Amino acid sequence: MDISIVIVSWKVKEKLRANLAALLPSIANLRAEVIIVDNNSLDGSVEMVTTEFPEVKIIVNKDNRGFAKANNQALAIAQGNYVLLLNPDMLVFPHTIERLLAWADDNAQASVVGCRLEGANGSLLPHIRRFPRLADQLAIVLKLPHIFSGITDAYLCKQFDYSCAQKVDSIRGACFLINRQACAKIMPITDIHLDERYFIWFEEVDFCRQVYKNGGEVWYTPITSCVDYVGQSFNQVDVNNKQQYFQESMLKYFEKWQPRWQYYILKNVWPFGRLLAKIFS
Repeated sequence: MDISIVIVSWKVKEKLRANLAALLPSIANLRAEVIIVDNNSLDGSVEMVTTEFPEVKIIVNKDNRGFAKANNQALAIAQGNYVLLLNPDMLVFPHTIERLLAWADDNAQASVVGCRLEGANGSLLPHIRRFPRLADQLAIVLKLPHIFSGITDAYLCKQFDYSCAQKVDSIRGACFLINRQACAKIMPITDIHLDERYFIWFEEVDFCRQVYKNGGEVWYTPITSCVDYVGQSFNQVDVNNKQQYFQESMLKYFEKWQPRWQYYILKNVWPFGRLLAKIFS
């Protein structure tokens, strides 16, 4: 099979419907499967998928298992040579998937591939990031970009040229193509999954970091694009819970990948960061 497309969905029935309505015709010429993992949406999403898109496979969870764990449920049964992790609030163009696969076929060095992301008005959505470092994450926790606008420019790759294909540290998990054959050459097949210690945030960065640790590469290509409505599920979560998820994932990332002293600095600074988040919100 050419590709397995995995969509983890939570309470975005209409965006999911629009996603599938655009996606399915675009992959008609491919050997493809679409796997939905519903994280207990309770908004009619499951009924909508089974009624309107019966060709789509669906896994129905009785609780919200987060992004990493839900994706892993689909990865465990996916049959494609490639797996595309696609957010439910994405909208592909007729050419998006075929062009992305063609580019990946021609660039076997890329274990993970991302493409151009656009807003609803066609404007570029910057999404390339460097791997997190203590200085930039401290700046984010302490809300310093509200005062010093350029303090995280290096981390956010503000000078990145989105018109050129390039090797990058990490790409946004909203449209995240995994070349399973390329990954299998650098890591055990059991490692081709997202780390479930993350509920939301940092899981795709962690996967990219694992790819590089094992000798692989992550690439961005402008050969194709798709629309990203950005965070439609997560917009339903209140600020306190968002900050809690972000804090937990950041600390878990630093505990896993960075020197222990950096983890402890962030852990001790976060209570002040949570207070600032309430003030700025």
